[in-house]
Order: sequence, then structure tokens, then C-alpha cells
Amino acid sequence: MPRRDYLNDPNAPKANSIVPAVSAIVTDDEGRILLIHRTDNDFWAIPGGGLEPGESVSQATAREVKEETGFDVEVTGVVGIYSNPHHVAAYDDGEVRQQFSICFTTRLLGGAATPSSESSEVNFVAVDDIPALNMHESIRLRVNHYLEHRATPFIG
Repeated sequence: MPRRDYLNDPNAPKANSIVPAVSAIVTDDEGRILLIHRTDNDFWAIPGGGLEPGESVSQATAREVKEETGFDVEVTGVVGIYSNPHHVAAYDDGEVRQQFSICFTTRLLGGAATPSSESSEVNFVAVDDIPALNMHESIRLRVNHYLEHRATPFIG
């Protein structure tokens, strides 16, 4: 279902749900970051999505990365916790989600780039090439926090 993201927009619709979500920074041996070209909003993004009943955040992260990219990963750390109430995503079915996502660092275990219904392209992208990509500000923030090599996770 197509979605539209709003960040700090006074005309954004009011949130009517919160879905715990995860996202992942996946890197290869060259330090490139795994990105997907999303089919629902045409932005480049790191892989991620909502938790399903009965799974941990680590399991959800590995599942979402596998589903959206074809790669297997394991969680190694936390980039940050993102819960900005001024960031909402509106879906065609009327759901308007307030952001609540934990972004994890991961270790690449294997697999092969495989686009899905959620990702039209799956690529490892050089850090220097990321600024030129059409990326939502909230995802760019996560990537930047990762690249800052913070001593402690971002919480906000």
C-alpha cells in the first residue's frame, strides 16, 4: 500500500496507530551501506519494517532484511531509537502511524541481492554517493548517526 511520510509538517494527518518497527544498517567489506529503492514511496532507504507477533527485535530485523534484500544478517548493536511524534506515515487505507523504530547495526552473513514487492532495487552504496540519493530525512538521519560512530545510541 502506498504511503506518504510527513516530518514536522503542521498539515500532516494525526497519528492513529504506533507500530514497533526496526531498521538495519548493513555494510559490506568495502564499507558500503545496503539500500533499497522502496516501491511504496520511491525513496531510497535502509531495510526495515514492523515487528510481527511472537518475534524479538533481532528476529524482526533479520527477517525484514531478508525479505526486502535477500541478505542474511545478525544484529550487532544499536544505532538509535527513533520516536519523533512529528514524523508520521499515512497509508492509503487510512492508517497514520507515528514513528517508533529501533535502528540496528548488523553483520552480513550471506545471501544475494534480491528485490521484493517492497524494493525495486537492492544495492550496496558507497557512503560518498548517499547524499545524492532521494532519501527521506528520517532515514538519512539514521545513516548519519551510524556514520558518526557514536559512543552511545541516539535516543529521540
